[in-house]
Amino acid sequence: AEKRRARRLAAALAEHYPDAHCELDYTSPHELLVATILSAQATDAGVNKVTPRLFKAFPTPADYAASTPAQIEPYIKSIGLYRNKAKAIHAAMKEICERFDGQVPQTMDELLTLRGVARKTANVVLGNAFGINVGFVVDTHIQRLARRFDLVPEDASVTTTERRLMVLMPRQRWCELSHQFIWHGRRVCTARVRTCQDHPICKRFGRRCPG
Repeated sequence: AEKRRARRLAAALAEHYPDAHCELDYTSPHELLVATILSAQATDAGVNKVTPRLFKAFPTPADYAASTPAQIEPYIKSIGLYRNKAKAIHAAMKEICERFDGQVPQTMDELLTLRGVARKTANVVLGNAFGINVGFVVDTHIQRLARRFDLVPEDASVTTTERRLMVLMPRQRWCELSHQFIWHGRRVCTARVRTCQDHPICKRFGRRCPG
């Protein structure tokens, strides 16, 4: 019954957000990896403001590897935690050049060995750059919606939420569904919304939605 309900929710999200997509701008796997590292605790819009100049200055992983974190910093100063992120980007690109022939690896295990890359970032890169569904992206929006839609307990960790969504949702749609969840979370069922029950998805599935 729970799986059936989850599949109905998946269908409703697809119907409402057929054009949902990754809102980070990128043209290659390594650009998406850099943008995703920058996006932690930052908005996609904020990241998209800085990446055109950054990507122009460092067109390939080798260009990042040959630089220093201090040379990356000026391009990303407007992003929170920019010093740590410059270090992470530099280290990850250096490792990609030294260990993976300058190509972003296409497995979860290999991606997780890179500095600054946890499961969420790896899932974003695998799903969007390579069309590989090995996990379900869980960001703050998806975590909030999974609780409000009663797919996971209120105190579920990110790991628990990811495992649960992987069981409940059709695998071939994990990447696309993560975008549809995020679009709904950004546009309708926001963290601060007083009520979202007038939206058909929240009305039908939002057992713990406000209002």
